[in-house]
Amino acid sequence: MDSRGRLSVVVVTDDRPHAPEYHAYSSLLAERAVRGAADAGWQVDVVAAERLGERGTLRRTDGSAALVILGGEDIAPEFYGAARGYRGEGRHAERADAAQLALVRRALERRTPLLGVCRGHQIINVALGGSLIQDLGETGVHRNDGVPIERVMATHAVRLAAGSRLASGLGPVLSTQSAHHQAVDRLGAGLGAAATASDGLVEAIEHADAPIVGVQWHPEDPGAPRGQLAALLAGFARPLALAA
Repeated sequence: MDSRGRLSVVVVTDDRPHAPEYHAYSSLLAERAVRGAADAGWQVDVVAAERLGERGTLRRTDGSAALVILGGEDIAPEFYGAARGYRGEGRHAERADAAQLALVRRALERRTPLLGVCRGHQIINVALGGSLIQDLGETGVHRNDGVPIERVMATHAVRLAAGSRLASGLGPVLSTQSAHHQAVDRLGAGLGAAATASDGLVEAIEHADAPIVGVQWHPEDPGAPRGQLAALLAGFARPLALAA
């Protein structure tokens, strides 16, 4: 596989026997992300960080031209200096956390294009020294609580920051699908807020001088506006091998 056109889609895990419905929905989102990247001309490799661990994940993605880190479990709070026992806390995947955090730091060092989605957006922030709001409560704005998993996504608008790379490709206001109970709090080093929700929460981040972008929403969700994932992928990297 020519690494110039290879994009690694990094998921938390490829197996959740304790949560089959959640895993089925997460797998659907991952499949749609893979299909979207393939349609954009990428040769896609799916990497399960929990299974491979830090060394295996770094080795598997070494040479990839671009990276996408998708959603999943809450990041274990010790990685951003917080305590356990918060509202809504579920299982953590510390092995995947360590692997994905290391992947972001290497992407920054190498200037490898990276897109983080939902948890991936939060992973970027934590990897660069930022922190998270551990629980948003039952606001109903960012996630539908108490419903079957296929109806968990909430639709809401975000406003993109003028002059941001995201705004140049997506416009000033965007309709999004989201399902999160945590959010970016203190921004990591080099990161700026590229989009906010009506309640002021940071909904997207961009690195000041590296091609690293995170979005809190799910452009790969079936209910997302048509073309949103393609626009995000086109905005942060191109499959050079196929464009030559």
